Amino acid sequence: MKNVLMICLIAILSSCDASTTPTDMNAKNIIELVNANNINGVKEALEAGANVNTTDNQNRNLLLLATLNSNTAMAKLLVEHGADVNMQAKNLDSAFLYAGASGQTELVKLYLANGARFDVFNRYYGSALIPACERGHVETVRVLATTPNYPIDHINRLGWTGLLEAVILGDGSKNYQEIVNILIENGSDISIGDRSGVTALEHAKAKRQTKIIEILTNVNK
Repeated sequence: MKNVLMICLIAILSSCDASTTPTDMNAKNIIELVNANNINGVKEALEAGANVNTTDNQNRNLLLLATLNSNTAMAKLLVEHGADVNMQAKNLDSAFLYAGASGQTELVKLYLANGARFDVFNRYYGSALIPACERGHVETVRVLATTPNYPIDHINRLGWTGLLEAVILGDGSKNYQEIVNILIENGSDISIGDRSGVTALEHAKAKRQTKIIEILTNVNK
């Protein structure tokens, strides 16, 4: 009887081990290597055939993980091996969208040069530009706003453009003044209002953002 029980136990344990396939282990390993910023380890894994678009349990691909960790060299390596800059996680983040939102200008440039799409949006139906405007990332805004055909006046789920977000959620300081100037210089439509029809100028007046009021008032003068 004891022998029978032992055989059954071994069979159950063997079945559990079999559920973890070599592919699962390889995926887990390369995700760990990326998170540890182990450049050489990741390079070796990719050269050995690891999938450059491996995802974790939140559907975050390796490139998004590198971007989340601000690991620029890792991101460059992954892009060189064909990583998808537009692949979205469960929360709809992508490497390109997150790079814009977090002000990682070098990565924004890299992703633009490697197929970044302008019709892929985050969970707020926002572009890479809108959160960059909100958070005062001047150089990132400059890169995106000057990119040919970039949707500078895209409206997110809240009813805001990048310009509206810079005024409504910004504090009117120098960075936000510069962002407003960049957007206007690159064709942003200051007449677009929020869901209630309130324009950026009207919001600036309500918030007493003196310098931004001057900038917006002087448009087309």
